[in-house]
Amino acid sequence: MRSLVNDVDSFISRNEKYYLERLFRLLRQPSISTQNIGMAECASLVQELFSDCGIENRRYETEGHPIIYGEWLHPDNETTVLIYGHYDVQPPDPLDEWESDPFEPEIRNGRIYARGAGDNKGQFVASILGAKTYLDIHGRLPVNVKWIIEGEEEAGSRHLATFVEQHRALLQTDLVYTTDGSSHESGAQSILLGVRGALGVELVAQEARWDNHSGNLGNIVPNPVWRLTELLHTMRKGHQVTIDGFYDGVRPPTPHEEQILRRIPYDLEGIRRKSGYDALDIDSDTYHRRLMFEPTLNVSGLFSGHTGKGGRSIIPARATARLDIRLVAGQDPDQVYEALANHVRKHDASITLIRKGSVPASRTSADHPAVLAIAKALEQSTGRRPVIQPSLGGTLPDYVWTRILNAPSVIVPYANYDQNNHGPNENIEISYFFRAIRSTCYVLEQLSRVTFNEQSGQSAHTSTVK
Repeated sequence: MRSLVNDVDSFISRNEKYYLERLFRLLRQPSISTQNIGMAECASLVQELFSDCGIENRRYETEGHPIIYGEWLHPDNETTVLIYGHYDVQPPDPLDEWESDPFEPEIRNGRIYARGAGDNKGQFVASILGAKTYLDIHGRLPVNVKWIIEGEEEAGSRHLATFVEQHRALLQTDLVYTTDGSSHESGAQSILLGVRGALGVELVAQEARWDNHSGNLGNIVPNPVWRLTELLHTMRKGHQVTIDGFYDGVRPPTPHEEQILRRIPYDLEGIRRKSGYDALDIDSDTYHRRLMFEPTLNVSGLFSGHTGKGGRSIIPARATARLDIRLVAGQDPDQVYEALANHVRKHDASITLIRKGSVPASRTSADHPAVLAIAKALEQSTGRRPVIQPSLGGTLPDYVWTRILNAPSVIVPYANYDQNNHGPNENIEISYFFRAIRSTCYVLEQLSRVTFNEQSGQSAHTSTVK
């Protein structure tokens, strides 16, 4: 491994200009999926990057934006890794808050500023350049590597699941390795083993067919706001959700995951600053347990009647509550929705439920041997022990890999914690970008030493790229 250290560091140092040029070319190309701006052009640039790096690739059209598939396979390799990333970005608004053109990358104070620098072009480009670096040094990769670079992550990955279902044979792998997100706030590399799922629901209470005068018909026509808030009050008591069946299937943490929780760095003051809630008073164990292992029932929107400037004396006809329910491993979105529907029918059957969509939760076991191998690789490449988290508090389409491909999935964010993704002046530290290239080399090396399931390995080496 010592030779890998010297070879990789020396090679990256000699090729820094080339690496930055490859990244900048993609950053200059707008690729806003929600507005269909520059998507086809950016997909072509991703293909060009693969080709320039000696990686076979193919463009797959979907009902939305193209998916780019890349692969480097060798018949003697026993392990296959699928790397996931996305080339679409968020809109750059508000433009007046950017210090430089969001689609003209600029280096300031050791950081690259541009839309997509951290989320996610800088990260998936680093994974490709990492593979090229290893290839250039050793002539071949130690494992087979496949890539899925999609163009709809910022729009909910609407066609990813269908694509994976239709191309199971092509995508067979021993492990899915996602390079997306932010490193831990401590500056250490993060290893995320899962995500929470999500279920969106609207509750609508309707009384009269239109708004009425609150003086002329007050105490006569009922106000739907009262009915809706009374229903919401029946759903929680303190921190606990009181809907029968809501917690069914929740998978508690294993003893190993309990140990991992206790090792995660905790900064209460930092969380207070980040959240803007100075009164937060919660210990480390409770904080991480609630964030990773407990579902939530959140009211993300509550609106009715007049909400604009000035007064309007009315009894509103309709009141709506939007629920953002976050699910954990073991829960079934359909079952949770049915439990909610039963609760509403029991307490106020006149209130209408509208299901807005769902994503299952996903979690890979912390005992999987690939986790230890990745942790070792990251410590060797960064000089610091990574922070392992059993789950992310947010939601990603991780279930596509664990449920459809039946493969373990590990998420390793390569960008800095303060990348400001989705906001003005998005950035990636240059040192993090080069570190990501180096880390990819080490991860591939260590994964070649892991013994995976033989059956999945045998089917993971077949190519259908023409």
